[in-house]
Amino acid sequence: MSKKIQAGSVVEMKGDEMTRVIWELIKEKLIFPYLELDLHSYDLGIENRDATEDRVTVEAAEAVRRYNVGIKCATITPDEKRVEEFKLKQMWKSPNGTIRNILGGTVFREAIICQNIPRLVTGWVKPIIIGRHAHGDQYKATDFVVPGPGRVEMTYTPKSGDPVTFVVHDFEGTGGVALGMYNTDKSIRDFAHSSFQMALSKCWPLYLSTKNTILKKYDGRFMDIFQEIYKKEYQAQFEAKGIWYEHRLIDDMVAQAMKSEGGFIWACKNYDGDVQSDSVAQGYGSLGMMTSVLVCPDGRTVEAEAAHGTELYFFCMLYFWTHLMPALNILHHHELDKNAELRVFAEALEAVCVETIEAGFMTKDLAACIKGLPNVQRSDYLNTFEFLDKLAENLKIKLSSQPKL
Repeated sequence: MSKKIQAGSVVEMKGDEMTRVIWELIKEKLIFPYLELDLHSYDLGIENRDATEDRVTVEAAEAVRRYNVGIKCATITPDEKRVEEFKLKQMWKSPNGTIRNILGGTVFREAIICQNIPRLVTGWVKPIIIGRHAHGDQYKATDFVVPGPGRVEMTYTPKSGDPVTFVVHDFEGTGGVALGMYNTDKSIRDFAHSSFQMALSKCWPLYLSTKNTILKKYDGRFMDIFQEIYKKEYQAQFEAKGIWYEHRLIDDMVAQAMKSEGGFIWACKNYDGDVQSDSVAQGYGSLGMMTSVLVCPDGRTVEAEAAHGTELYFFCMLYFWTHLMPALNILHHHELDKNAELRVFAEALEAVCVETIEAGFMTKDLAACIKGLPNVQRSDYLNTFEFLDKLAENLKIKLSSQPKL
């Protein structure tokens, strides 16, 4: 490319530990040589979140809402050991959860399939896209230890009218624990629309899973809202494309997914989506081979993030999403700005990631998927820096062969 492509504004959220180093190398080797970016940076490292009382996470989410595109590195969600290690003021909540609750929308996670990475679930020949509701539930819950005998109640106080109280449990003896969580009709409706639209764009069937047989009111509300919106706005479009929507119990859905060949959208509640996306990713061969994009209700705002949750056990490894995430955001900019050069670059970057691995150049975690960890030799894989150099080399070759736009 003779000149850099104008790529617009991107909000970047830097992460923790070794991922910060990898993050800078990705930009240096794969992004900055080709793109001119208006980069708005926020430091979501655990020390800075603690120093700002986690205000930086809120500011980052608000910036994504302003500029439409955000990209987030892996961050630490502290446990008790991390609180002690970093001398934190408190056990801060997941930054991913905070951002999702501010932006709303749905997190869609899709496996990237490389032909030389063996699948644990051999029948999965097509991707399964997990649509994770990104609001409320356990991630905004209030929980506490009940110190001794007593009654735990929930009270709803309407704007006008008398309060209504529900008895949760009468504790005896040594007490226990209690939890209160919520969701909103608006957020569930946004979840439904995003899921139906994703199914239409992929031309794949959509399944919503809940446990409405146990949580009759709570999960039943999800089921009722999805069904209402489907009948009113999407059923005719689905039938015209030969696809369908169904509600399934979560346990039934897990069993069906294992027996399927893939090729469907699975809409999950917040925690279910967190668990099932990692389970599905592992079934395709690697936890890291999973894209994760938050699609907001406005249809224009997206945020790509680490798909595997806490970074505690992964900070020394380079995971495939690290390289794919820039392309996902760049593709979104193409949709916003209709920039054809940007689309060509984004598609080339994504293709290079897959082609490099299929050619046998990969990191140790992927080599272990093929040969088994005890059998992996140093000649079977590249370290982080070697792999980045190989990607940069292949990207340069691929772009040089692209016809000029």
